[in-house]
Amino acid sequence: MHKQYKFELTTPGRGLINITDEVAKYVNHANVSTGLCHLFLHHTSASLTLCENHDPLVQSDLEAFMLRLAPDGDTLYEHIAEGPDDMPSHVRTVLTQSSLIIPVSDNKLALGTWQGIYLWEHRLRSHKRKITVTIQGD
Repeated sequence: MHKQYKFELTTPGRGLINITDEVAKYVNHANVSTGLCHLFLHHTSASLTLCENHDPLVQSDLEAFMLRLAPDGDTLYEHIAEGPDDMPSHVRTVLTQSSLIIPVSDNKLALGTWQGIYLWEHRLRSHKRKITVTIQGD
């Protein structure tokens, strides 16, 4: 059996947004006892990640690390059509991922104790982001 859902969210700007509950809702609705949940983000300046969901300092440390790795306004970049955060956002996306696959067991996401699913917005300003959730299994 295959089920597919789409949802959109508007980000507040750069940072990690926990989408675990939203994805879990679709998994529960699909009524799959054993299978896989595939998430795909339809954008090139944001990404998806599994991250520690207990201590918010992990998220701010990840953001600080990424800012050091791909700083805004670096003179190396030629692609600056949408501002100084444009190309660094694309670099961040290439270094992370646009899709995730998570096992489904007993009609629930089979996440570890401290794992959460996050949309990582790399742009400074708010953006509307679209995610496709595909659930396969029996």
